[in-house]
Amino acid sequence: MSMFSVGLSGLNAAQNALNTTSNNISNVNTPGYNREITKLGEGSAGTGGVQVNDIERQFNQYVADQLNSAKTQSSALETYYNQVSQIDNLLADRDAGLSPLMQNFFSSMEDLASAPSDPAARQSVLGNVETLSAQFRSFDSYLQDMQTNINSQLKDEVTQINNTTEQIAGFNKEIALARARTGEAPNSLLNQRDKLVSDLNERMDLRLNIQDGKTYNISLPNGQPLVTGTDSFKLETMKADYDPQRTVIGYRDGGGNLAQLDEATVSGGSLGGLMTFREETLDKTQNQIGQLAASLSMAVNEQHRQGVDLNGDQGGDLFNIRSPQGYGYANNSDPDLLTSAAFDPDTADNLRATDYTVSFDASLEPVVTRNDNGQVLDSTNPDDATYVDQTNWDPGTGLGEITFGGLTLSFSSGSSVLEGDQFEIQPVRRAGAGMDANISDLDKIAAGSFAEFAGDLNIGDVSMADGALSAEDDYAFDVDDAGDVSGIATLTVNGGVFTPGTDALSEGDRIEIDGVAFTLNELPETGETATLAISRSDANTGDNRNALAMQDLQSQDVVGGSATVSGAYGAMVSDVGNRTNITEVNLDARQGLTDQLRAVQQSESGVSLDEEAANLIRYQQFYQANARVIDTAGTIMDTILNLRG
Repeated sequence: MSMFSVGLSGLNAAQNALNTTSNNISNVNTPGYNREITKLGEGSAGTGGVQVNDIERQFNQYVADQLNSAKTQSSALETYYNQVSQIDNLLADRDAGLSPLMQNFFSSMEDLASAPSDPAARQSVLGNVETLSAQFRSFDSYLQDMQTNINSQLKDEVTQINNTTEQIAGFNKEIALARARTGEAPNSLLNQRDKLVSDLNERMDLRLNIQDGKTYNISLPNGQPLVTGTDSFKLETMKADYDPQRTVIGYRDGGGNLAQLDEATVSGGSLGGLMTFREETLDKTQNQIGQLAASLSMAVNEQHRQGVDLNGDQGGDLFNIRSPQGYGYANNSDPDLLTSAAFDPDTADNLRATDYTVSFDASLEPVVTRNDNGQVLDSTNPDDATYVDQTNWDPGTGLGEITFGGLTLSFSSGSSVLEGDQFEIQPVRRAGAGMDANISDLDKIAAGSFAEFAGDLNIGDVSMADGALSAEDDYAFDVDDAGDVSGIATLTVNGGVFTPGTDALSEGDRIEIDGVAFTLNELPETGETATLAISRSDANTGDNRNALAMQDLQSQDVVGGSATVSGAYGAMVSDVGNRTNITEVNLDARQGLTDQLRAVQQSESGVSLDEEAANLIRYQQFYQANARVIDTAGTIMDTILNLRG
C-alpha cells in the first residue's frame, strides 16, 4: 500500500465532493433540482485509500408523489376560485346587479297604475323595460365570454400537456441510453423528468407508474396511457358531440382514433378545475339567469296580453325572449330531425334552470333526462313538474310534438326519429341573450283590463291568447251544481270540445271561450246556479287594473312556480357566494398542506447554503490533508533516496 496512492485517492475523493458541493450551490435556485451528496467508501483490497461509490441524488419518491397529488388539488381549487370569484363579483355588485333594475321595473308599473294615461309614466315603463333587458343581455354576454375563454384555455392546457408528455417520453429514452453508456444514474436528466411530472400534475390528475424502478409510465385516472416508455399519446380538444359551442377533451389512441372523454375523467389540476367550474357553476349560473329572464318575460307578457292599450287593442308581448336551443347529436340518423323548440306559456311553472337530454327508445317513445341531477321525467302525472306530455306525439311515425319542462319540441321534418337518436335541449341557457323590449309606442302599453268578468261563478287563473274576444264582444252562461251549462252553444274544456246539455263541468276544468281561458275553481252549492258574463272592455284612459296586476307579479312565484323574481335572484347570488367562500376555504386548507409537503421535500432534497458552505470548508480541509499526505510521502522518498547516495 503506497502513501502516494492513498493520498491521491483522498485528493480525488475531496475533489469530487467539492465539485458536488459547488454544483449544489450553483443550482440552489434551479426549479426541480435535487441536492446531491458524494458517497465515499473504503478502497478496494490491496490498494487502500478511499473511493467515490456514487454521486447520490436526494430524492424521495413517496414525498414527491404526495406533493404532486397536493399540487394537483391546489391547482384545481385555485383555478376554480379565480373563475367563480368573477361571477360572484358580477352578481353581488349592488350597482350593476339585476336586483335594483327589477325593482325599478316594478316601481315604474306602480307609477303607471297611479297615472295610467300619463306619457311620463308610460315612458318610464318602456325605459325600465329596455334597461332591464339590456342588463340581462349584458350578464348573458359576460357569462358566454367566460364559456368562450374556457374553451380557449382548455386548448392551451391540452397543448402544454401534450408537450410535457412528449418530453417525458423523450427523457425516458435519454435516461435509458445514459444508464447503458455509463452504468450510473444521470441525475440531471432525472431531475428534469421529475420536474416535468410535477408540472404535469399541476395541469391535471394523473397516475404515475415506475417500470423496473427506472422508466416512467403515465396514464389518465381511467387507465388510458399518456406515456408508455418512449411513446406518448395525445389529448385533443374537440367540439362536443351534443353541443357544437362546447369544447371537450378527446383522446387519440395508438391507432389514430379520436374518442371524446367523459368530462368526469379529467379532474384535478388547472384543466380539471376549469372543467369542474364550467359544469358546477358556470352552466348552472347561465341557466339560472336564463330561467329568471324567461320566467319574468313570460309572466309579464301573459299579464300584458290580458290588458287593453290606449287604442282599444289587446296588449301584446312587452318583452322579446330568445327561444330554447336544441342540438342533435353528431351520430343521429338525420341532422334536421328537431324542427323547433319553443316555450309553452301554459306550463311556464315547470321551467327549470337545467338542460335536458332527449333520446328515443326501441318503441320510439321519448326518454327525457335532466342533465343536472339525472332524473328521468315521466308521462304519468300531468300535475307534476316532471310530466312529459306526449298527446301530440306519434310513436308509430316518429313525428309530432312533446311538451315538458315549460317547452315544446317539434319533430316534423318528415324524417322519422329512430332508436338511439339523441338531442341536447337548453331551454334557458341563452334566454337572456335575446331579451329585449317588444314595444316602442307608449300608447301600446296595456294598463287597462281587456275583459270584464261579472257574475258569481268561482273562476281563477285567467289568461288570454292573442286575438281574444275577436268573434264576439261578450259571452254569458250559467252553471248549476251538477256542472250542466246553459246559455251558450259550445265551449272548449281541457283542450276538447264541450257540448252543453250533453257534457258536464267538473272542478278544476280549464275552460276557453274565444281566446279567454280560465279555471273553474268550484261548482255552485247544491240547488244553486252560478252565472258568468265575459265582455270586452272599452278603452279607458283611467283604467289601471292591468297595470296593478303586472305590479303584483313582483310578489308572485313566477320562477319555477316556487319563487319570486327577487327571491330567485337572491338565491342565485347566495349560491354563488357560498361556492366562492367554500372554494376559498378549501383552497387555503389545501395550500397549507401543499406548503407543508413542500417543506418536507425541501428539507430532504432542497439545497441549504449554510450546509453547503460548511461542506466546502470540510472538503477543503479534507483536500488539504490529503495533499499533505502526498507531500509527506514525497519528503520521505527524497530522504530515502538521499540516504542511498
